[in-house]
Order: sequence, then C-alpha cells, then structure tokens
Amino acid sequence: MNKNYLLGYDVGSSSVKASLVDVESGACVATAFYPKSEAPIKAVRAGWAEQDPEAWWQYLKDATTDIMVASGAAKEEVKAIGISYQMHGLVCVDKNLKPLRDSIIWCDSRAVPYGQKAFQDLGSEKCLSHLLNSPGNFTASKLAWVRENEPDTFNKIYKVMLPGDYIACRLSGTPATTVSGLSEGMMWDFKEERPAQFLFDYYGIPAEMLSDLVPTFGVQGEVNAAAAAELGLAAGTPITYRAGDQPNNALSLNVFEPGEAATTAGTSGVVYGVLGQVGYDTKSRVNTFAHVNHAAKNPRLGVLLCINGTGILNSWSRRNVAPTGIGYAEMNDLAAQAPIGSAGLSILPFGNGAERVLCDKEVGASIHGINFNTHTQAHLLRAAQEGIVFSFAYGMEVMEQMGMNLKTIRAGKANMFLSPIFRDTLAGVTGATIELCDTDGSVGAARGAGIGAGIYADNKEAFASLKKLQVIEPVAKNQSAYREAYERWLTFLP
Repeated sequence: MNKNYLLGYDVGSSSVKASLVDVESGACVATAFYPKSEAPIKAVRAGWAEQDPEAWWQYLKDATTDIMVASGAAKEEVKAIGISYQMHGLVCVDKNLKPLRDSIIWCDSRAVPYGQKAFQDLGSEKCLSHLLNSPGNFTASKLAWVRENEPDTFNKIYKVMLPGDYIACRLSGTPATTVSGLSEGMMWDFKEERPAQFLFDYYGIPAEMLSDLVPTFGVQGEVNAAAAAELGLAAGTPITYRAGDQPNNALSLNVFEPGEAATTAGTSGVVYGVLGQVGYDTKSRVNTFAHVNHAAKNPRLGVLLCINGTGILNSWSRRNVAPTGIGYAEMNDLAAQAPIGSAGLSILPFGNGAERVLCDKEVGASIHGINFNTHTQAHLLRAAQEGIVFSFAYGMEVMEQMGMNLKTIRAGKANMFLSPIFRDTLAGVTGATIELCDTDGSVGAARGAGIGAGIYADNKEAFASLKKLQVIEPVAKNQSAYREAYERWLTFLP
C-alpha cells in the first residue's frame, strides 16, 4: 500500500535537519541531522561569522539519505518539500548560481555601522514606517558591506539570496524569494508593498539582484533532475513552502493569528507574537517581519522579541549557585523551595551583551535586594528564573503598545520550559495560557509544505495532529504576587 509523505528541512547554523511526515497521520516517521557535531562557523575577525553554503547542501544530502533509508519510503511517495532556515544571512551567487563567497550569517555583526548610518541618514520615521525596523545588521546592510569592501565580488553578483532561497535554488535550479524573506532582510517596503527601492538606492544595490517573488505557500519550484539524482528524490517533486526559523517555529506551533505567540527559551529567549495590522515600535526595541500568512489585505506580522541573557544566566546559575554536580531538574526543585517573588530578591538577566529591547544598551546583569540573613541558594535560583520571565514580560508590554493582545503562548516542552517555575511565572505575570507542544522546525516545515501543496486545506487541518503535552493556566490567587514581584523588578531597570 502506497503512503504519502511530506519532507521538511531546517537549515540552521548548528546543523541541517530533515524530517519525513506521514500525510494521513501527521506523524514524523523519520528524522536525521548533520553534522553530528556542531557545524563550524568561520570567524576570521572578531564579530564576523560565515559558513559555506555548499556545506549546508552536503549536510542536507546526508540527512535526506538517512531518512529515506530509515523510513523505507519510495521517492515517488514524497509529495512536497518545505524549507525552514536561519534568518538574516546573505548568499551571493554568480550567473551559474554558484556562491561567490561564504555566507555572512545571522550572528555576524560587521554590518552594524552600515545599518546605523542608514537609519540616521534616511531618518527613523522613513525607515520604521516603510521597513517597520531599523536597517540594522540585516541582510541588506550585509550586502552594503560587500559592495564597499569586496567590490570585485559585488560586481560578479547575479542574485542575492537568503539561506533558504539558496537551498531552494539548489533543489530547483531557479532563484526565487518570498515577501516574508525580503522583510527579514529589510528589503521589503510595507508602505509601498514592493521591494524597498529607497534602501537599495541608498546602499547602491541594483534591484535586479533580487530574485523573483513566489508565495510562502504554493508551488515555488520543482526538484530538477540533477538535485533528484544527488538526493535520491523524484524529479518534479514540488517545493511548496519556505520561511525563516522564527516564523517557521511559530508555524510549527500553529501560531497564525493575532493574540497567539510562539516562545523559546534556550540559548536566547524569544517571543514571536502575531500582530493583525501593520505597525512598529517607535523605539525599534522589537523586530517586525511579514509572518508566513501575511497578505496586504489581511496583515499578519510577526513581532520578535529576543533576550540574549536567557540560557547563559540559567547555565551560570547551575555552575555557580546550585550545589556542585546537580542537573537542571534538581536545580528547579531547589528553586521551588523559595516563594513567588523570591522574598524580595530581584535579578536583571542582561549580562550577555547589548539587548535590543533595552534600545541596544549593555546594562549588565545585577542582583537587587539581597538579604544575607534571609536569602539562600533557592532564592537566588528562583530569582534568576523570574528575572528571565520578567524580561519576557517587559518585551511583551512593548508588543501590547503596538496593539497586540497575547492570550495564548505556545512552546516546545524543552529547555527552560521544562521548569515549572519558569512556566508558572510566565503564565502568572502575563495572564496568558501556555500550551507546550511536541514539534520541531523540520516537522513544521513538512506540514507547511502540505499546506502549500494543497494537501491540507488550511493550518487547522495541517496541525490537527499537533500534540499538546501540557497546558498551564494562570492561577488567579497567585497573580497578584507575580505582579508585585514584576513591578519591583521593573524599578531596577535603568
């Protein structure tokens, strides 16, 4: 009996993951990632970060081989392909669609002064009303750096691509991009509903370097014969979805509509909420992009809050505050011995560089209200987790000022969402319901491909099998205690 499958790729900076999802059941039948150790990032100067796009392709080939063998699926049974990818990267290709240089990836900071100067010269009102963000350290600014510092390379550029565009191009042989992708690179003008010509003119970038637009959901291209032979897939298999990793994470959690948010709390802490009208933060403390289901007549914007000090504070607490040798689960149990609000102890979690939500200031981490007669390891451990949550809540208030009303927060049951303190504090201080789900980026990309191919009628059908592992509701009797602790924490912000 023949089966039908959907193939999802997640092209990250650490690895490339592939997953095969059964159309009928929605179950992931096979998954694999490469490399098995973290993918190398080239940093030839401080603040630089580059990767070889050809390496992404090799990792993708290896992962595809593994899942096809493990699943026993026939290549003709793969009905559509979806792609998730690391955002904000720059890939420059020549007329033969070959990379001219390594990709300048998301965590490379060399373009910061270019974006700052553009924001100053063009004016904040112009940039924010058209781009919804400062040009910042995004893809367009990285391309401006190439133009000024590598003119020979710049003059050979046929097309510029985001990492996901490059992978789709390797699959199909045809360069293409999306509105969502252009928006994340500061290359989409929301006021004019077209590529951001005013920024290209300022940077001296020919608009012809952009690829043709394709829909986020829909046939974007087909696997050509050469890629089919390399991957063991059928030629003609349609590519029907692509999105950056944060919009795709939201899709993976079935976050499509205003009032919903996707959250992660790993190395960095991210809240990605959906806004139902075109808007921006006047202080540019959050980033705003076109969400996967954005349309000019039905706006759906993804507003992104990122807290850099999330995972590093949690790991620092385990190494330096918790008893030697205990794991995170035991640390969470110890922290639970302290009361809500940590008996007046407050911690600011901003010790991992500048935070955009604080207008790119480096305020540092700090401990406030410590009493040597009262506070113990438990209080310090709880205050650290509460401080991270309160930084989320602060950023979510910025989102509320933009017109967002977040009622539902979805996350994978992983990293800090394994901590009952973290989950309960987030629900308690925001008043939102938290739903923990079983999914990941490559599985989400596969389901997105099902929507784009018309195999699923809509996201409700595509995510009908999404498993909710746990639902955390705010506890009414505790909310005043959480709010009191949060209001005290706010007084220590510079």
